[in-house]
Parts: sequence; C-alpha cells; structure tokens
Amino acid sequence: MAKRDYYEVLGVPKNASEEEIRKAYRKLAMKFHPDRNQGDAQNAEIKFKEAKEAYEMLSDPQKKAAYDQYGHAGVDPNMRGGPEGFGGFAEAFGDIFGDIFGAAGARGGRGGGRQVYRGADLSYAMEVTLEEAAAGKEAQIRIPSWSDCDTCHGSGAKPGTSATTCGTCHGQGVVQMRQGFFSVQQTCPHCRGTGKLIKEPCGTCHGQGKVKQQKTLEVKIPAGIDDGMRIRSVGNGEPGTNGGPPGDLFIEIRLKKHDIFERDGDDLHCVVPIGFATAALGGEIEVPTLDGKAAIDIPEGTQAGKQFRLRGKGIKGVRSSYPGDLYCHISLETPVKLTEHQRKLLKEFDESLRKGGPKHSPSAESWTDRLKSFFGA
Repeated sequence: MAKRDYYEVLGVPKNASEEEIRKAYRKLAMKFHPDRNQGDAQNAEIKFKEAKEAYEMLSDPQKKAAYDQYGHAGVDPNMRGGPEGFGGFAEAFGDIFGDIFGAAGARGGRGGGRQVYRGADLSYAMEVTLEEAAAGKEAQIRIPSWSDCDTCHGSGAKPGTSATTCGTCHGQGVVQMRQGFFSVQQTCPHCRGTGKLIKEPCGTCHGQGKVKQQKTLEVKIPAGIDDGMRIRSVGNGEPGTNGGPPGDLFIEIRLKKHDIFERDGDDLHCVVPIGFATAALGGEIEVPTLDGKAAIDIPEGTQAGKQFRLRGKGIKGVRSSYPGDLYCHISLETPVKLTEHQRKLLKEFDESLRKGGPKHSPSAESWTDRLKSFFGA
C-alpha cells in the first residue's frame, strides 16, 4: 500500500514552519492516541503511527530536505542505509504526555540532564485562643530543617571517597525506554535521577549529603484568622533534589474551645443566664465581650431564648472590612434549693397569677389552644 504524503498526513503545507508541523502532530497524536480510542483502538493506532512517522521525518531538517527532494525514497532506510531515529518524536511525545496526563513534579532538560525535584511541603498545626485569633499575634515555632553534612560537606560520600558517574544513564539521571512503537524518558532506576552513584556513603548523613536539624521560625498570625485557615511560609519545607527548590511550610490554625464564646465566621455567640425576677421585671445586665464588658437592657417580660445583638462586638476577619456582631442568647435560670419561706412565697405568687387569668401567660394560652385543635376537642 502506497504511503500518503507526509504533509497531507499532518495537514500542513510544504512551507510550514517547524512550530506549525509540531503543533499539527501534537493535535493528531492526542486525537488518535490508543488510550483515547478504546472503541476503535486498531484504526487509531494505524493513524497514530502514520502521524508519528510523518512528524519524525518532517521535524528532522536533514530528513525533511531529503523528502522534499526525493519523496519517500529519500527517507527510506532500506534505500539510504540510515537508521530510523526517535529524537524528534521523543521530544514532541514528552509534551503530549504533559497535555494528556498533566505536568509532573519533576523537571529536567529537554535533551536530558539530571532530574530536578521540588521538595515536599510540610504541615504544622498551631493552636490559638479566640483572643489571639481576634487580635493577631507573633509566635515562634520549632520546625525541621536540613543543612549540608559537616562530615562529607554535602557530597554524601564517605570522607576520602567520591561519588562516581552512573554507568546506566551516564550521569544524565534519565534513560530512554522503548515501549512498543514509541520511546519514553524515565528516571534512571539505579541512581534515582541523581546521575551519580555513591559506593561508600557517609556514615553521618547515610549518603544524603544533608542532616536533619531543628530551627526556630518566627510566625506572624494575622488578626481575624479563623479555624482551619492556613499560613504559607515559602521555602521552609523539605529541600529539593538535585538542586530543586525547597517545598513550603503550611501552618494550619486550630482554634481552642472558649469558655464563653462560640465563633461563627466573624460573629460571636454566647449564652447569658438571667434570673426569674430579672426576666419578669426587666433591668440592666452586664455581658462580656472581647473588648471588656457591655450593658444590655432587659425589657419586662423577657422570655427564655430571647436574642440580643451587639453590633460590631464580634471579630474583624482577615478579609472583612468591618467586625461582626455579638449575639447574646438569654437563658432563664430556674431557682434551686429554695427555703420553706421562699417556697411559700412562690406558691402565693403562682396562685395570684392563676387568679389573674391567661394575660400573665400568653404562651401557655396559645399552647392550650393548639392542644385542643390537635386532639379535636
């Protein structure tokens, strides 16, 4: 079966630039990749190989020149004696892997070279009080850190010895693996991407070149921070590999339980118990706030569960323009451990209420009416 014109396969004109050829191939490779065409894998594989062959020839300046002059005969290895290379294809296919499967954590040179890895991120849980979260604070924490080993001066090798170049990857840190009809680049399994082998590791750092220590870090907790929020400290994570950048430290805030207040975003809530006489007669009571004390006027006949709102007495969040509010929930406290005299007075008071009729207990009257309606009385 005669081969199709390479330019026709990629859908580009003969004067197409290298970038246009590369983009056309990437588009076709992603479209006909076998993993994306499980229902018609055989036909997709044929088109994938066809696009791969066209790109391989047209991405190589020498092969492209030969093809433009002699056609398929100019690049036929059986007629020209040249081996078929994988350079251009491997380069483009690496980009395709990134498009299909996402960017990897490792970064290396396009033509090879040691793999560079970013260090892992670290997490630190810090407990703060509600007052500290509202006002902000500066704190010191102890975190792990790494420094060059004093014994081997960071080489990882036993003093008097040195690391040798990996014979598998020849110091590149990566190897080319042929899988079926394409080639992929992988981290060298022997040196794990370092490009070097340490036959006699340092006894202090065990070949790592670094030793773990502890360091004190100054942390500024912003005012208004809330439970679960994180503070990012750039570069204070684990060190990178092969000269890669270090990771980051994330400080997660844990809010301690408060004896009085509960936080809900920028608002605060508290339960305020009052006596029976205060609820019935009314009066002024003091309630706590984060700034001190505040006064609330309790109207006559206040019922349990009544809510009073103090504007601006909550917390100003880290992203808020103004502070939240404080909600005081009234809890009616029933008297306990009454004396005989108090019992007598309370019974006399209850009798006087009953004689006054339902006007003294509007909620009770409404409750009685609902019961009658429920039972059909």
